[in-house]
Amino acid sequence: MTSPTRRLETFSYLPPMSDEEVASQVRSILERRLVPAIEYATDPGPRTVYWSMWNLPMFDATTSEQVLAEVDGCARAHPDAFVKLTGYDATRQGQVASFVVRRPA
Repeated sequence: MTSPTRRLETFSYLPPMSDEEVASQVRSILERRLVPAIEYATDPGPRTVYWSMWNLPMFDATTSEQVLAEVDGCARAHPDAFVKLTGYDATRQGQVASFVVRRPA
């Protein structure tokens, strides 16, 4: 099992984000017209670059509540996994934003 202090993605070097701060990041992803996608992994590390995708990317998402409900669903289904939110640019076909939103208990 990974250490809870393991650094994953950019925001992990900052103090933990509150629920409102996470919702603000999700709103930013949606406002920039990025496509949110949720991924999870039980033991992410420097050599674990492939995370499993939770459902399909959320092309129809319009609110942070929709996205966060899916994040919570993924966390409930995989309680021992890290859950990551990724924002994809459909035009450039690349990942623009990515951060871990849930860590295992």
